Amino acid sequence: MSIASHPPRFPAWNDQTAANLDAPQLLLYRSNLLGSDLRITNYGGGNTSAKIWQTDPLSGESVEVLWVKGSGGDVGSMKLDGFATLWMDKLRGLKKLYRGLAHEDSMVDYLPHCTFNLNPRAASIDTPLHAALPYAHIDHMHPDAVIAIAAMENSKRITQTVFDGQVGWLPWLRPGYELGQQLAAYDAAHPGLRGIVLAGHGLFSWGDTSKSCFENTVGLIERAQNWLLKERAERKVNVFGGTRFDTLPASESAATLHTLMPLLRGLASKDSPKLLHLNTSDEVLAFVNSHELTELAHMGTSCPDHFLRTKIRPLIIPEDLYGLPQEALKAKLADLISGYCSDYAAYYDRCKRPGSPAMRDPNPVVVLLPRIGMVTMAKDKSTARIAGEFYVNAINVMREAHALDRYVGLPEQEAFDIEYWLLEEAKLQRMPKPKPLVGKVALVTGAAGGIGSSIAQRLLSDGACVVLTDIAPNALQDVQAKLAARFGKDSVHAVVCDVTQEDSVKQAFAAAVLAFGGLDVLVSNAGIASAAPLEDTTLDLWNLNQNILATGYFLVSREAFRLMKAQATGGSMVMIASKNGMVASNQATAYCAAKAAEIQLSRSIALEGAPLGIRCNVVNPDAVIRGSKIWSGKWSQERAAANQIAEADLEAFYRDRSMLKRSVYPEDIAEATYHFCAEHLSGKSTGNILNVDAGNLAAFTR
Repeated sequence: MSIASHPPRFPAWNDQTAANLDAPQLLLYRSNLLGSDLRITNYGGGNTSAKIWQTDPLSGESVEVLWVKGSGGDVGSMKLDGFATLWMDKLRGLKKLYRGLAHEDSMVDYLPHCTFNLNPRAASIDTPLHAALPYAHIDHMHPDAVIAIAAMENSKRITQTVFDGQVGWLPWLRPGYELGQQLAAYDAAHPGLRGIVLAGHGLFSWGDTSKSCFENTVGLIERAQNWLLKERAERKVNVFGGTRFDTLPASESAATLHTLMPLLRGLASKDSPKLLHLNTSDEVLAFVNSHELTELAHMGTSCPDHFLRTKIRPLIIPEDLYGLPQEALKAKLADLISGYCSDYAAYYDRCKRPGSPAMRDPNPVVVLLPRIGMVTMAKDKSTARIAGEFYVNAINVMREAHALDRYVGLPEQEAFDIEYWLLEEAKLQRMPKPKPLVGKVALVTGAAGGIGSSIAQRLLSDGACVVLTDIAPNALQDVQAKLAARFGKDSVHAVVCDVTQEDSVKQAFAAAVLAFGGLDVLVSNAGIASAAPLEDTTLDLWNLNQNILATGYFLVSREAFRLMKAQATGGSMVMIASKNGMVASNQATAYCAAKAAEIQLSRSIALEGAPLGIRCNVVNPDAVIRGSKIWSGKWSQERAAANQIAEADLEAFYRDRSMLKRSVYPEDIAEATYHFCAEHLSGKSTGNILNVDAGNLAAFTR
């Protein structure tokens, strides 16, 4: 892979957009603009600031206030409430309290005392760096092009060459109060600089206005990018030492991943669930297919943001394992992951300091697959995706640094001190407790209907990722768009699926694997409803009910069972059957028989799945009229005719015949389904039936 000869332009400042913005809004505009391009900075990486004169709410006097991106934010997506605000005079006064490098972490404890106007946003560790520099507007970015220069063995000399002396250089030092003091001292000793490169880290740049700061930052990054491009072209560099492997054909790669990803996910999820993200971009393939893959991957990343999200190094799975039978492949993967975890534990033991936080999950985050691409693993889908983006940044850095000089990763101890920094640990501890289904993957059939979409929404609301399947593509697309808008695109995936067709079912589950790595929950909900007197029930009508409600439920449960068994982490299946599976309705022979088959199928699955921790339970709805798709067709007319009432009276008829005299809605079915999906609620329940029918004596299970 090579950088294009004419890379896309960077974002441009729009004077018309900026014309009516006040100082904080201009800072936000600048921040969002910089964060909109991953070549400028990665997600959550870097920070921006402005020193703004504001009215002191106590004295009424004009005071200088530092607005700086708060802890844990992302410059590309943040809002105004994402900035911390601090009195500059108090920040400057902290210098007399500083006792030296050994005590710099304690300086963070003073930052809350500098808060302006009771702003609850926590200040980040980079705040002293922005405060120490004398400029009104400052950007600290992590652009791949500059980090590549910062990660070269001869970084200082090359920085001088690239920027013609307009940008300074400082050796690696962990972010904190000391680095802020060194930045200020270096800047004072070298007047006229446009910025400073921090070795192994990134770029500081500045300006008198938000616009000039933005243009200076982008200009420096563009200059670095163009220099790298020109040098590689002139030297005719063969990046990563050339190609060792050819990429697998798409069909062969997909088949390999369908086997490998659930095994990998299961092995890495023994202590906590993981979601997987697949990346097969050109950058990744160039790296994993190269001669220098092992050498560079083992050296680790450079920028702190990279290895905080990717661990110090990845796991490489040898390509000669792909063709092994499933059990043999699982054994080899188990050995690789066990070895990785042991190596990580040894790294922790070598580098830990008194008071270091306890060792975190030792499983790999980044898994490199020669001939296929990269899989990243994390507690949720967005974190897994972002980890992959960060490793692409690391790949870009390694490619450019190693092509033109020699790539240098951070020393192991420095990497550890960032990864297990007590201040970083405090940030992790401030994060909210994850929702109960975070890390879980559910597949819902019939998801475009009222019951299916309600079930999907309920699962998503508690943190699950959901694969929506339905035979109706337009309705499915509408539901996906609505749920993605509410819960985020990372959490929702849609696949058109005909549950009566074996190949279609297999393709849907394969898509679930590629999207999330495996499956934890199946909600079998796809269905129809039909009614006819026995003598008028045609073979076609009988077969239609059997194909969708019996065969369809069998096909999806069989594929789910195979995946759950491969993962070896248990699982839950929920059959959305019907009261009609317990007690027959007049003139609905085909429907009632098929629903009874679903219930018996679920019992068989519960029996066979129990030794594997795979649970299977049934939810029996009845008379879900409002919001249910099956009542929008002939079924409504047929049931009205069978009960000799007007179609408009159906809801009242079913409500009044129930023991509780209450209507049943899709969200009621969703809540019952959630109960069986959630391990923390029903982990000891299998083979059970939960009727949601407002009470029907004939349908009592015992």
